[in-house]
Order: sequence, then structure tokens, then C-alpha cells
Amino acid sequence: MIDTPRLVDQYCHGVLRTELGLGTFEAHLGPAAPPASGTTLFDTQTGFAVRRWCPPLLGLEAHCPPARYLARRRELGVAETGRRLLRAAGIGTYLVDTGAPGDLTGPAELAGAGAARAHEIVRLEPLAEQVADTSGTAESFLGNLTEAVQGAATHSVAFSSAAAPRCGLVAVPETPGRVEVRRAAGRWLARRRAGGPLDDPVLLRHLLWIAIGAGRPLQLHTGDRDPGALAGFAAATAGLGADLVLLHGSPHHRTAARLAGAFPHVYADLGAALTHTGARAADVLAEILELAPFGKLLYSSGARALPELHVVAAHAFRAALGRVLGAWVQDGAWSLPDARRVAAMLAAGNATRVYRLG
Repeated sequence: MIDTPRLVDQYCHGVLRTELGLGTFEAHLGPAAPPASGTTLFDTQTGFAVRRWCPPLLGLEAHCPPARYLARRRELGVAETGRRLLRAAGIGTYLVDTGAPGDLTGPAELAGAGAARAHEIVRLEPLAEQVADTSGTAESFLGNLTEAVQGAATHSVAFSSAAAPRCGLVAVPETPGRVEVRRAAGRWLARRRAGGPLDDPVLLRHLLWIAIGAGRPLQLHTGDRDPGALAGFAAATAGLGADLVLLHGSPHHRTAARLAGAFPHVYADLGAALTHTGARAADVLAEILELAPFGKLLYSSGARALPELHVVAAHAFRAALGRVLGAWVQDGAWSLPDARRVAAMLAAGNATRVYRLG
């Protein structure tokens, strides 16, 4: 049997504190795009997985209708529902990105509900926007930005950024020059006064390079883009002391795994690739294990808003791991001790090492 220890969830968000109706709950099951007219996001791999694993934790039968499940959820209340679900997921440590919008629990509150530990991941773009709102000039903004990132490194275990797909790293992976950065800061601060988000590619590149200099791991959201485009940035940051973690590689998980195998400081996230494929998670995991060294792969849920997503991700990971490694042991390709050792690496050991969790 391939057992796993309590998991280190190396990338997640908090959960909502408010009661949810059917439509609101469903909106958090999938991507931002709504389902086709007359259909539901419960008819997805994620929706089916929620209906399989979560109702029994709230005293219902598996696969019960969504409306019945939501009624039971309201009967128990948000706090009790979250406590039951999070504790059943078997997470020992949460690494929580606190930069997402919404009324979400912070690291300490999530840890309390889940009977676990938690650490903060600082999202770079909201941090830069906060600095801009208290800086009068481009020069003061750039100085304050460097101080803010360095200060955040003292109380967080990592930085995250959603900028990689849009900040020009593909064409120009190197750090931009000082004059170029000052000009970009002046242009963006003028737009920021009207409420504009940080979208200048030069400033985004500058921000990522400040984070590299701070020495904490940098998590890069790849979205649905091919992470192979980040090979130049990976090469430029090699040997500088900051690890890169490629998040949300699905459906390009094979490319993310290849990059993790090609650069000593690059790691690949297992989260979305397994959670979104549901019943096919074992096949996807086997593909990733073909391409990346086992020490370069990290479990995460990527969960946000719904405690159910923590449950689904943990079950998908454990089931896929047991099926894949168990079959290899049965075939004689792997020994049982090696399978257990690799399972522990993927579940918690690699993240403990990369994020220096002790």
C-alpha cells in the first residue's frame, strides 16, 4: 500500500466566510467562463469529484444531488462545514497566497479550521499596487518597491506572480535597465491614479527580478500558456539562489515537467493538472513522472474559496499516486520502499525542502 503523510499544500488560497447559494457555489467550481445555457459546472470532472468525496463528510450519501448537498451545507453553517472538510483533506501545512480578491480566510484562520500549520505567499502585483498608492514620484515608488519586496521576504515563504504570461519575459527575459524602468514607472503611476492595475511589461519584469534578488522561491502562474516560453527566464535566473515553481501547468503539464528536468532551480506543480482531470488523474501523473526528476515535483491543491476543492485535490492526488506507483510495484518495476519514499517526496518532502519549512 502506498501511504502518504499529511500533505504540504504548496499553493492555495483561503476559503469564503459567507454562505453560498447554488449559483455562487457552482461559479467557484470551474473557470471564469459560465457554462453553456441550460447546463451546469457540476457536470465537469471537478463537479463530479465534489459530489463523490464531499457529501459523506457532511453526513450524506456520495453523489447526492447538488441542491441537497448545498442545503446540508447551509444547515451546518460555513464554519462547521469548512472545519469538517478541511480536516478530512489531511493537510499538514498550507502555503497561502493572500493576494486573491474576495472575503477569504487568511493563513492563520485557514490553519485553525484545518488543524494544520500555515505560511504566507506574497502576491507581487497587489504588493506593488499598494506601494504605488503611497508613493508620490517614480523615484520614490521604485525605492519603496524594493524595500517592500525585501521586507515581505522576511515574513513569507515565497512570492507568487501572475505576470509571466504577459510581461515580456519570452522576448526579453533579462532585467530591464534603470532608465527604462524609471520611464515605465512614470507612465504607469499616471494611469494608476485612475485605478489602473499593474500591467506595464517593463515594471512587471523589474518586479520579478527584485523578487529573484530577495532569494525566496518565486511561483509563476502559467495559466493556459505554454510554460516552455519561460525557458529563457529560467536560464537567466539559474545560479542566483531563487527557485522557480511553475504553477497550473495543465494542459501543458508535460512541458512544465521537462523544464523542471532541464534546470536545477525549476520545479513543477502537480495541482491543477491532477484536480482538473478527475478520473484521469493517474494517467496525467504517470506522464509527469516520465519527464521530471521526482525531487522536482510538488503537491498543491490550488484551491480557492471552496473547502471542497481542498478535499477533491487531496483525494485526486492520493488516488492517482496510489494507482500509478502501486501498479509499478506490482509489476516489479519499483520496490515498495522506493515507492513509499517517492510518495513522501511528492506529498510533503520536496515542498518542505524548497520552502525551508523545517
